[in-house]
Amino acid sequence: MDEMKFPSEQVELPSKGLLYPKENPLSKGKVEMKYMTAKEEDILTNQSFISKGVVLDKLLEAFIVNKDIKLDDLLVGDKNAILISSRILGYGKDYDIVYAGETHTVDLSLLNNKKINKDLFKNGNNFEFLLPHSQTPITFQLLTGNLDKKIDGEVKGLKKINKNASPESTTRLKYTITSVGGDESNKSVREFVDTYLLARDARALREYIVEIQPDIELKWNIENEEGDFIEIDIPISLNFFFPDA
Repeated sequence: MDEMKFPSEQVELPSKGLLYPKENPLSKGKVEMKYMTAKEEDILTNQSFISKGVVLDKLLEAFIVNKDIKLDDLLVGDKNAILISSRILGYGKDYDIVYAGETHTVDLSLLNNKKINKDLFKNGNNFEFLLPHSQTPITFQLLTGNLDKKIDGEVKGLKKINKNASPESTTRLKYTITSVGGDESNKSVREFVDTYLLARDARALREYIVEIQPDIELKWNIENEEGDFIEIDIPISLNFFFPDA
């Protein structure tokens, strides 16, 4: 039997590839994705992958045509866009979600990438920000899959030491902030987050990151009983790839 070529689609990354080094294939701003086959469905039910929490990563690796692309290099927003496209290529654009006890159908094909300010990306994944209350200048980076894994690992380790700890927010900031007042040492950044970072400044930084971060708009408007439209977040979990579950 002659080898069959599976149909594929080009997925535009929200970042347009501007935040990746030129030698990285992601710098092209597009990723070629193939359609889901029965073989990929086996990934979704692989108990080993499920227990390790790597099902979605394994699925995306199977979908991406260019094997030189590393998932860990992907910015979080770009990965979200690829997840949405993977779901459409696998099971179609309609996705049912339950809100306030009622089922609503989301048309995933209508979700748009956020508009970005290209002028902010001249230095790649390196941004400047002046904390508004302490007036401390910092630099920061947007998180990639690799950094997300490091954060998860550190958080799990801290919780083993103290099961009542909730270090997610500060740990994420320690990996996001890359310098404080011109000091790029990891020790200084961590000390600043643990000791000197005001809650108001931390919130301002998080809000700014949400504002500039390339991503796909994971929002949907639904009509409530009063006839008003409200905006809700679209949940993405393993069930996202089980439309008949």
